[in-house]
Amino acid sequence: MRSPVPGRRVRWAVLLAAVLAGSGCGYRVAGRGSALPKHWQTLAVLALENHTTQYRLEQRLTEALVRELLARTRYRVVASAEGADAVLSGEVRSIEASAVLFDAATGRATTMVVTVVTRVRLVDAATQQEIYRNDNFVFREQYEISTDVPSFFEEQDPALERLARDFASRLVALLLEKF
Repeated sequence: MRSPVPGRRVRWAVLLAAVLAGSGCGYRVAGRGSALPKHWQTLAVLALENHTTQYRLEQRLTEALVRELLARTRYRVVASAEGADAVLSGEVRSIEASAVLFDAATGRATTMVVTVVTRVRLVDAATQQEIYRNDNFVFREQYEISTDVPSFFEEQDPALERLARDFASRLVALLLEKF
């Protein structure tokens, strides 16, 4: 019969102490923070203003923001500032797509970088205090595209939906973490 090794007990005790000490250190899932005021119940998300030539871009981004806020927060999200505890507003200042990778055989772009520049503001409706403001919120993401010409045009709507979803996810994470 084997006798217990004293060093092994010490290692387990140290590991257990580290786990117990680390469990109360304040770690949490990113993007689910609680930096926003606790007393808020209703958040108004006003339609973003579109200063680009991209058709309905502001609608896609606004809808994605609403979906993301509903999924990741406890707030009731409304479209009007009337009666809301806070108001999120903004504008789409520009959108730009640039090819970064090309197919060697055809010379067509296979990967694009899309950059969206917005102005975003979150205000406490009762005090008019700015909770978050970024006059130059830049969202940049890389997307693969088809080299097949007919498929390329069919991909535009799904690509804009992905862009809107990714944009909303990043912005809501910033608001919740107050970075």
